Amino acid sequence: MDTSDELLQKATPSALLTLDGVIRSLNAAMATALGRPLEQCVGHDFVDLLSEEQRISAESLLAHGATTKRLAMRVLEFPGTSTASVVCLVEARPVTDTSSGERLVWIHSRDARHDLGGLLIPFQLAAKDAGLGLWMCSPHEHQVESLGGAPALAALFPQASVPLSEVIRRVHPDDRRDVQRLVRSSSAQSPWIRSRFLTEHDGWRVLAGQTRRIQLGYGGPERVFAVIRDDTQSETHRQEMRAEVSAERERADGITAFSSALFTAATEQELQQVVLARLAAAVGGCGALFAVVDEGRLRVSSDAGIPTWEADALHGMSLDEDRPLPCVIRTGQAQFFPNHEELVRRWLHDDGLPLPRPVHGTALSITPLSPVGDRPLGAWVVTYESKHPPSSEKLAFMTALAELAGQALRRIRLQQAHVELSTALQQSMLPTLPEHLPGLEIAARYQPSRDGLDIGGDWYDAFFLPDGAVGLEIGDAQGHDVDAAVFMGQVRSSMRAIAAQEPEPGTVVTRTNDLLVAMDAPRFASCIMLHLDPHDGQVIATSAGHVPLLHARDDGSHAIRTLPAGPVLGIVPGAVYPEETFILEKGTALVMVTDGVVEGPCLTLEAGLERAGALAGRALQDRLGVEATADRILDAAAAVDHLDDVAVLVIRRA
Repeated sequence: MDTSDELLQKATPSALLTLDGVIRSLNAAMATALGRPLEQCVGHDFVDLLSEEQRISAESLLAHGATTKRLAMRVLEFPGTSTASVVCLVEARPVTDTSSGERLVWIHSRDARHDLGGLLIPFQLAAKDAGLGLWMCSPHEHQVESLGGAPALAALFPQASVPLSEVIRRVHPDDRRDVQRLVRSSSAQSPWIRSRFLTEHDGWRVLAGQTRRIQLGYGGPERVFAVIRDDTQSETHRQEMRAEVSAERERADGITAFSSALFTAATEQELQQVVLARLAAAVGGCGALFAVVDEGRLRVSSDAGIPTWEADALHGMSLDEDRPLPCVIRTGQAQFFPNHEELVRRWLHDDGLPLPRPVHGTALSITPLSPVGDRPLGAWVVTYESKHPPSSEKLAFMTALAELAGQALRRIRLQQAHVELSTALQQSMLPTLPEHLPGLEIAARYQPSRDGLDIGGDWYDAFFLPDGAVGLEIGDAQGHDVDAAVFMGQVRSSMRAIAAQEPEPGTVVTRTNDLLVAMDAPRFASCIMLHLDPHDGQVIATSAGHVPLLHARDDGSHAIRTLPAGPVLGIVPGAVYPEETFILEKGTALVMVTDGVVEGPCLTLEAGLERAGALAGRALQDRLGVEATADRILDAAAAVDHLDDVAVLVIRRA
């Protein structure tokens, strides 16, 4: 039996282990193979110093070497240096320490330089079991040698050895640099790198490769080994999943935009446009038709996916007809037809079907805009290229979208009813100007607010007074809703009634204020009243907290006339409203406005008055009539960006 020293004096890696695998002693070659300094190996479990993949083989080797006298050998891969691992054919057999009599296990690397291929057998078996291909690269020799593995991957190159250039040539041009870097890597193990590879029979495949530098035997040659995995199927699946996720995200974005557009549609025409532009794409259809109920009949429109003549055939149909579309609208129950034949079978109307007639193999769904029990509003029809019905989730979603459209339609129609009501109320509140005012030209304009019910508290008035003069008013009651309009009507009527008895502006405004205070009116109002004698142009004027009066001349000049004023009407009991008298020369004009014309977030009152006065002056200089002058001032008011209603009254002495 060799002594312990003799066993460790071999040039190849050798070590003496206890029966439970702890390193008692080792030579420098074994420490190098383990990739650690010698002193960091003694006392450690030999198996723990190997990679996890090698531990089972090492444990089996030690177990055989400790318990049997038969030859026990395994190919083991040692960590080696940072640039390459070391593969050795390792023998294990029991020995006895001559000095202590302790039983030990001697492991050492056998000389395998005459059969380097034997060292590769475990790698070949592992690659085959894992479904991988195994190649050995010799970058300096510019050759790639197939070592087998999974048959499908081994068949990538039927030849046992091929030039490295041939491998690179088959790689997609965009991936060649990565593959070259993979082969030339100097690290012990590279990361996995994917590349597209052109096979002889299967076209492009997506392959993932990893290289490892391995020294074949201690002191033996160093080679680069590559394991190849076929990721074509998984990459295809990944691309399909990515496309599906992208498509789902696109659908979700489209649906979100569709819902948002339904909420923001302000008219039935806008709602129709939203449905026809977005519906088919949002639910995966190829055509859409939109039908709404209008006085018991259907008003129908369609997108480009449904012929116009088919929509025309449905337009004007009575809601009471026993046909699919009216039936769905009346009952609130959606219907799906997988094909044309089913449509005919269920409704027994082969000729003149009251629906878009799908070609064979297509399907259609009809979804009501209002649920069961609600007032019928309409429905939409979607055609599909597939005869398979949409999923229950998609049908439920389409029903929810249709109900959103129905809510939008109700809102639009309610708002339209409000607009019609407010328009009628507004027309009844605004006075009719006298047709003939001797020596005077007069024009008025009113524009409702952009909030509320499109009616507000601004007013104007012009009427004959008992003394032969003309009374002129402009005012602004607080608010812009129906209550403001009613309050405005009360103020205007009160001023007219009082002026019929006592025409002086100061008296009229004073008594109107007393009346409103006595009524405990919940609102207040500002106004200007003028008493204008058309014969000599004398003007008596007063103001109740209103914006100044504009005086325009035919030479293009203008002036801002701030009248003596009292507080706004309806607030201060016993308020006094002083008067001012001046002359309106022939060819000049007075412009009376409410604050919405001359004041807003982007315009101060002073700047707005200057602009309106300049517009009036230029209009007179250009010899425009009072109607055109009023239009100019009202058009310019749009730039003020004010939400309030606006009124303009222009009086020119001819």
